[in-house]
Amino acid sequence: MWRQVTEMARDTIALLPQIAVAVVVLVLTWALAALGRSLVNRALSRTKLRRSLQDLFILLTSILIWVFGIMIAAVIVFPGLTPASILAGLGIGSVAIGFAFKDVFENFLAGIIILFRREMRMGDHIECEGIEGKVAHIAIRESHIRQTDGQLVIVPNAMLFKNPVYVRTDQDHRRQTIICGVAYDVDVDEARSVITKAVESCETVEQGDHPIQIFAQEFAASSINFEVTWWTGSTPVEQRRSKDEVVTAVKRGLDDAGLEIPFPYRTLTFKEPLPLTRPRKEDGED
Repeated sequence: MWRQVTEMARDTIALLPQIAVAVVVLVLTWALAALGRSLVNRALSRTKLRRSLQDLFILLTSILIWVFGIMIAAVIVFPGLTPASILAGLGIGSVAIGFAFKDVFENFLAGIIILFRREMRMGDHIECEGIEGKVAHIAIRESHIRQTDGQLVIVPNAMLFKNPVYVRTDQDHRRQTIICGVAYDVDVDEARSVITKAVESCETVEQGDHPIQIFAQEFAASSINFEVTWWTGSTPVEQRRSKDEVVTAVKRGLDDAGLEIPFPYRTLTFKEPLPLTRPRKEDGED
């Protein structure tokens, strides 16, 4: 046993020069990776690529440099190894690792694809699988969604890749619709004119390329309903602010014009006359 320990120590001492060179190679690899990240960062900062894509290219550059540096260090320490054998070993190992970390790699690949999407950017308001909010950050494995109530939701990228994603702010303006009812004795054309003028008076209503549309929609239970459609800003707060302004303006306009906004009436009909009872006299009264 002592002989085996002696031989192992002798072999280790013999490998010390190669280990020292490998350590130097790893230190140089670290410095080269830092330099590569800096150069790629400076080069990409002059382009119009999104910051998330720039971070992706910087990360891939660093990984590539480290892979080559570790391969060179391994060949120095173990001269029997060749780049081809290392790559073959990495291929077999990657299959096993791929099965073990399937979800991780799935999210990683989905993240790369999402980063190349132009339709969804950081700052956009999106909705996916009941999660709605502002895209705060897009990473390689996950995306951060800041909901309108302030909560931060961390979403796996595979979820955003596999399911429909509604990008609320893909355009500067979105359509908004409300239903407004008037009484049956109100002139329909007059009501339409009053509602149109009320909506046109609102500052939050876009009146350029998107016309205001007022349509008599249906005969409801106690009113004639109008579908009121206009375009406004695409963010959630702009949508709420515009709806508030339009509802207020339409209500004021109909009131000023003397046009009734009805509420449900209920008429009770009795087939037989109800018996009438005389009020009970108090004690002492005649």
